[in-house]
Amino acid sequence: MRSGFPIATKGMVIGLLGGSFDPAHEGHAHLSHEAMKRMGLDQVWWLVTPGNPLKARQPAPMAERLARAKAVLKGHPRIKVTALELALGTQRTADTIDRLRAVYPGVKFVWLMGADNLVQFHRWGRWRDILRSVPVGVLARPGSGVAARMSVAAQSFRVHRVQRGEGLGRQRAPVWAFVNMPMSTASSSAIRARGEWKV
Repeated sequence: MRSGFPIATKGMVIGLLGGSFDPAHEGHAHLSHEAMKRMGLDQVWWLVTPGNPLKARQPAPMAERLARAKAVLKGHPRIKVTALELALGTQRTADTIDRLRAVYPGVKFVWLMGADNLVQFHRWGRWRDILRSVPVGVLARPGSGVAARMSVAAQSFRVHRVQRGEGLGRQRAPVWAFVNMPMSTASSSAIRARGEWKV
């Protein structure tokens, strides 16, 4: 395995949580814990992206965001902070997933996202390919439930929705679940606005 790449073996189920993590906060950790518990994931990998093509404002330097993410997790053994998109040279989530499936044959991946991201998921590059290639776990976020369920992506793939997230990673794509859970109100934009996020 390449240096800096997490270790995963055939048959493991890995949740992928992507984003700028600008900054990472307790809400990201809470979502990761809930996903592991409710979907039977072996690990969750945070894919700290170099940049976000859908946002005009670009994030803080990568090294700062990685350091903050690791500090938030306090060494949790099953949640890994990674710069895999930088290492793989990918920008779009669909391309990242394609590369990870090639690098980790036999590992089962689940794409994780908050419900707020499902609302605008149809704006992502090759978004249909994401839903067709790996199971997708959508986790409840404050104020996004109805809009997420009525989103373009949710309606387009409504016949592939399952009611519960248990064992999601062992199901064959396309399949997705909306998972209700106790919600965190933590927000990266609010933390930035308060100027609280420096490591």
